Amino acid sequence: MLSSNNLSGNLPKELGGLKNLTDFRVNDNNLNGRIPDFIQNWKNLTRLEMVASGLEGPIPSTISVLEKLKNLRTTDISGTIQAFPNLTKMTGLTRIVMRNCNISGEIPGYIWRMNSLRILDLSFNKLSGELPSVISTESWKFIFLSGNSLSGDVPESILRKGTNVDLSYNNFTWQSEEQPACQTKDLNLNLFQSSPKEIGLWAFRPCMKDFKCSQYSHSLYINCGGDDVQEGDIVYQGDANVDGGAARFFPSENGHWGLSSTGDFMDDNDFQNTRYVATLTSPNISALYSEARLSPLSLTYYQYCLQNGSYTVSLHFAEIQFTNEKTYNSLGRRIFDIYIQDKLVEDDFNITAAYGVLTPVTKKYNASVEQEILEIRFYWAGKGTT
Repeated sequence: MLSSNNLSGNLPKELGGLKNLTDFRVNDNNLNGRIPDFIQNWKNLTRLEMVASGLEGPIPSTISVLEKLKNLRTTDISGTIQAFPNLTKMTGLTRIVMRNCNISGEIPGYIWRMNSLRILDLSFNKLSGELPSVISTESWKFIFLSGNSLSGDVPESILRKGTNVDLSYNNFTWQSEEQPACQTKDLNLNLFQSSPKEIGLWAFRPCMKDFKCSQYSHSLYINCGGDDVQEGDIVYQGDANVDGGAARFFPSENGHWGLSSTGDFMDDNDFQNTRYVATLTSPNISALYSEARLSPLSLTYYQYCLQNGSYTVSLHFAEIQFTNEKTYNSLGRRIFDIYIQDKLVEDDFNITAAYGVLTPVTKKYNASVEQEILEIRFYWAGKGTT
């Protein structure tokens, strides 16, 4: 277990000699070079984690010989586009996380027949094609397919109570309120932008009736994770009443805005994601910063019915969970990327490293609104402690 260090360089080839290895984790590092072929020597491996390790792809084809693997997590690897790795012999897999790995093509049919699988995360790849009409999801808890080019209709068999399904940022057929995906209110299903952006506002409003902007605004103020707060003459609308979830889509009924949140806090044995707001009561920090929304992977705020034009986006940050004391809580590192209008504006942003803890800071960015919609997304690219 070598995760969350500052390791650089290549993985030493001598590691390939550890033939009795059962668990190898090298997450959150600064390694170089490609994922080594010698992982094929680890025939007894049951857990392999290379989350934002710094290693480059592609995932070696020789991974197919690791038949005892139960937990596979490889994310955020650069390199050439690759086909879906061959996992057919890994019949005991319970978790497959291959996120942002430049995987293209269709999802193999055998994946949907893996009886032991509980978590499938293939988000932010280059996957295409349609989902099969029949999906056996009896034991599945999470299906994350966000950020691909999947198309076709949403199969009814994937809509199962107890399974969290995120299909956001894809090219599926737009779901009207009469279709099965929109009928059951207690489904944990995220359809935000699950249809092509070319259909305009409808991509932001799945399962909704006909809608037209009756009026247009030129400003918006949101208190993420908290209640309504007034600062001077400005009232920040709160979203504290919006619960969490691994595949959450919330369209506000007043103000023409909403949020989309996806991801699971893994290894906490909690399949409900009830931890979605962080709170700090302190006289040293204002109410605007004392509550914040948490998300394990990707969090988007959006507003529609905006006047087209140039805007200033002000993002308010304060680290309220980690401390600067000489305790365990001082070791946490929160690192994420920021996108505005699909453009990366901050890479590996770290509030504490730049500004310290309990220190409010406002970052300002310019944005252009051309289709009456503004979108702000925060994405965890695997860096930082978990």
